[in-house]
Amino acid sequence: MSRAPLRVAVVGPTATGKSDLALDLIAALGEAPSSPAPAEVLNADASQLYRGMDIGTAKLSVTERRGIPHHQLDVLSVRDEASVAAYQAAARSDLAAIAARGVRAVIVGGSGLYVRAVTDALEFPGTDPAVRAALEARAEAEGGRRLWEELREADPASAERIEAANTRRVVRALEVQAVTGRPFSATLPHYEDFVPTVHLALRPERQALNARIDQRARRMFAAGLVEETEALIAQGLREGSTAPRAIGYAQALAVLDGTMSVPEAAEAAAAATRKLASRQVKWFRRDPRVTWLDVALTPDGAWREGERERVTSLAVRLVHEREQADARPRSGGTGVLA
Repeated sequence: MSRAPLRVAVVGPTATGKSDLALDLIAALGEAPSSPAPAEVLNADASQLYRGMDIGTAKLSVTERRGIPHHQLDVLSVRDEASVAAYQAAARSDLAAIAARGVRAVIVGGSGLYVRAVTDALEFPGTDPAVRAALEARAEAEGGRRLWEELREADPASAERIEAANTRRVVRALEVQAVTGRPFSATLPHYEDFVPTVHLALRPERQALNARIDQRARRMFAAGLVEETEALIAQGLREGSTAPRAIGYAQALAVLDGTMSVPEAAEAAAAATRKLASRQVKWFRRDPRVTWLDVALTPDGAWREGERERVTSLAVRLVHEREQADARPRSGGTGVLA
């Protein structure tokens, strides 16, 4: 039995065009739906797991997916808590099924831990509801900043990666430490593929990316993000623990609550997205496997003429080079693209 084709992970900061590159790459590799061995996409964007959260997550419509099967989209209710451990189990099952069909898996997303959950031999420590509840109570009483300072003292490596304002992740890091007796950072292994994978990330010039982010935020609100959010409230959005905090939806809720105007909400969502993009760049820069593909955009954030084709061609070449390298006999080495 021949092995499944080399996996590809298209990762990196938000709003860079990862979904489009993935589909362009699939088509350029000759793995369109008409091919005997089509590729399939695995979503690794935590917010796109939620049903109905379409506009604010820039989720591709069924038509925009060009007939390519997509997995791990629309699998959670907005009432559900997103869990990377639960995602890992479901996503690995999807990847195993894709491999069994002998087709290529293309992993697409910017949620760094979710990406590593399926590309790396990453195992997640168990939880202790009592410990978590106590930490959450402390965060409520003392403030999330105090818990982050405690994390910084006990586990500087984790504190460097987790923003002080991200109380949920701070609580999780402290919970892992309490349950396992080891720092949360110790649960993250070295960067090593679970299955051979080419890791690609788009890198536009930052000012142009910011312009792209600003325009996208305005388009989302113009396209009906507030109305989409209002419909999700009827499905339990406000009762959810993670969905209502997603960028775009948090600001749309503020519009519905009367605390922001639509222009203010669009600007707030853009500002939050710019900060997210900075965090994502820092996260993926640490990964030596990632090959960054520089992208030339116009000052207003649009692709320059011919640039999309050039970047796709470069991505195809990188995949083919890795496949050829993996096919050659070798005396040692990991075969991981640096």
